[in-house]
Amino acid sequence: MKRMGTLRLLSDLSHFSGAARLRELLAGDRAVRVRCSPDGRHLLLLRPPGAPSPQLLVAVRGPGAELERAWPAGHPPPLDAFFLPWPARPALLLVWESGLTEVWGAGVGPGWQLLRSTELCPGGGARVVAVAAHRGRLVWCEERQDGAEGWLGPPAAFSHYVCVRTLEPSGEAGTNLGPTHILLRHCPPFGLLASRKDLFLVPTATTWPGVSHILLIWSPSKGKVMVAAPCLGLSHSKSLNPGRGDTWDFRTLLRGLPGLLCPVKPLTVHTWAPTAQGLLLLDFRGAVSLVQSHGGMRAVGTVQEAPVGLAGSAALGTFHGTLACVLGSTLELLDMGSGQLLERKVLSTDRVHLLAPPAPGMEDEEGLETRGGLRLLSALGLFRVGWEAPQGLEVPSAEDLVFEEACEYYQRRSLRGAQLTPEELRHNSTFRAPQALASILQGHVSPSTLLTTLRAELRDYRALDQLKAHVVAGDEEEAGWTELAEHEVARLLRTELVGDQLAQLNTVFQALPTAAWGAVLRALQLQPDGNGRLRSHAPPDVWKKVLGGSSAGKEPPNGILPPFELLCQCLCRLEPQWLPPFVELAQQQGGPGWGAGGPGLPLYRRALAVLGDEGTRSEALELELLLGSGRPKAVLQAVGQLVQKEQWERALEAGLALGPSSPLLRSEIFKLLLAEFARHRRLDAYLPLLCRLCPPDLAPAELLLLLRTHLPDELEPPTPFPEPGTEPPLTVGLLRALLEQTGAQGRPSGPVLSLYEDILWDPGTPPPTPPRGPVTALQASDHPGLEAWAPSGQGLCVTDTG
Repeated sequence: MKRMGTLRLLSDLSHFSGAARLRELLAGDRAVRVRCSPDGRHLLLLRPPGAPSPQLLVAVRGPGAELERAWPAGHPPPLDAFFLPWPARPALLLVWESGLTEVWGAGVGPGWQLLRSTELCPGGGARVVAVAAHRGRLVWCEERQDGAEGWLGPPAAFSHYVCVRTLEPSGEAGTNLGPTHILLRHCPPFGLLASRKDLFLVPTATTWPGVSHILLIWSPSKGKVMVAAPCLGLSHSKSLNPGRGDTWDFRTLLRGLPGLLCPVKPLTVHTWAPTAQGLLLLDFRGAVSLVQSHGGMRAVGTVQEAPVGLAGSAALGTFHGTLACVLGSTLELLDMGSGQLLERKVLSTDRVHLLAPPAPGMEDEEGLETRGGLRLLSALGLFRVGWEAPQGLEVPSAEDLVFEEACEYYQRRSLRGAQLTPEELRHNSTFRAPQALASILQGHVSPSTLLTTLRAELRDYRALDQLKAHVVAGDEEEAGWTELAEHEVARLLRTELVGDQLAQLNTVFQALPTAAWGAVLRALQLQPDGNGRLRSHAPPDVWKKVLGGSSAGKEPPNGILPPFELLCQCLCRLEPQWLPPFVELAQQQGGPGWGAGGPGLPLYRRALAVLGDEGTRSEALELELLLGSGRPKAVLQAVGQLVQKEQWERALEAGLALGPSSPLLRSEIFKLLLAEFARHRRLDAYLPLLCRLCPPDLAPAELLLLLRTHLPDELEPPTPFPEPGTEPPLTVGLLRALLEQTGAQGRPSGPVLSLYEDILWDPGTPPPTPPRGPVTALQASDHPGLEAWAPSGQGLCVTDTG
């Protein structure tokens, strides 16, 4: 039966933030560049120079804020923009023609934030003409002014350099860029196209005609570059490994490869499209060809409607051995093997974009639905292009499925040459497992119900088998290992994490920490709440496995860490700023005997042990862990450290952050800071916060006694003014606010309860002056104790009592 191509609506874009603006840009600008994040949740739209604002829009599906940027006249928009494949949080890379590079991130604070800015061409005088992000690397082609004379052509034709810098995930900075390494010198301008496996350097419209038929294919995982002339059927492989310092002069490279400079017509390509199979190219006659990673080119087919000039829009993609070609408002599906036209559809709009599939292992629910198909984006919505089985297809019985699947399984592992058949499995008593399963399924579950129940599991097992085959064959090594690690972590989290399983989990985290953490992120369903905290919707059973297995302060055997310590160690390496929120969230998940609230070390102590010994660990992380622990001893230790560092405001805020349920801990923090207030004047600026921290049940007498305990000893008689260079003493004026805080709101009508309470009720006017006697001057010699005396009040005098 013939398959039917279907176009199914996945979303009308209403689930995206800024949906109205997203539809406006998709409907209004045909030249807009569209990119999709590795997890499929973010869409990036970059408009060409001269377009109305905004020139950049990042929309997110589900919760999250969009990003809109606009640049005034005279300030061009970015040359290109890319999403970085970090699973912890979304990250965006913007590159300008001048070489300016900005890294934007979301998830730590509200909205998108600029994390760092750097220059690709710090010396100036260079211009970036093309850029691509490929497997943790940023590659760009820049034009310099030092073009040298050569036998290939004019100097301006070979004035470009191709450079690379590594991209590594970082905590606060979002990503770190390694040192610059030059891959090619004195080369023509190249366009850069990245697939998951290779980087293609293709000629452009400004490439010198003598070399415009040559393209290069760089495979970083193999450390090789393939120099190919597809129209001549020639290709040569050379070593190009930046880790070993490899670099090539383009003219020298071609001089040593005979046959590549034969006079031929340049490549006339309308559209390039990198895919998992290689590089697709569509020429102006409508012919589609595929350039493979070894440099060979084969014809795929010819579309019925050829592109009309450079202005015509076109997009290419592949799925399930099928080529999808969008030309204007026409969608054509061709068989990749025979080139036969399978189906042709007329779309309702000519502004259609094909989206790259999500990265392996980063699909969400929608990504799993679109696996095996392509996604089309337009102002009308997000669609899936795929094949649908015809109606009336007979589904084999559940018993037949069991024996057919078991037959393939045993045959792959059998050493005998004879072919194993399902009938032999039915009647041979050696194979008891499929017979037992078939007997259970007989008469209990209908085939359709069974397939519905097991569809997800069967799909995962089949995908895992295919992934293992790709890894063994050496295809897409890095992506394959990453996806395999994520599958393994997800499997281990469903088992009892003891013994070999725990050792295996440690091995995966050591080899591929980013992929392993991405799997844990999905298993625990961790999401930032926008306030710097984390929330989780994972069931308690998953948290029980993560928080259990504490070694209670003992040295782990053979260096094997329990799951919680392993996750904390991984977070310290990848996203250290998320460690305190993660520990705080874990403390809320504890149950009896596992993690927080159970016997053994508390979680904050287990996390501190991962940071290292005292004196070597990060002080900022240690403070955050102590303050977020909720343990009185830990919080007091953290406040003591803040006091030693004289971070008064943060120490006061730590006490004020405690709720009414911790009155004793607030009181201890207040007494600690009150002692500092009595010793010196560096806390005077924070007196309002200290008053707020004052316990409500503290009496003025108790306050004064506490102050008296910590006042410094007076070695000399007091003076009205401090000596130059010395610190002023504590005065009653500074104490007034604290005393008012400890007193009642109104003057008491009963007797005075405190010896010092009457000073709080100053009526505002001084008492009447008592009658005075005759005034006589005092001589210092008659009263030797009055040298330091000075009046401190209104109308004070000394009378002669005779």
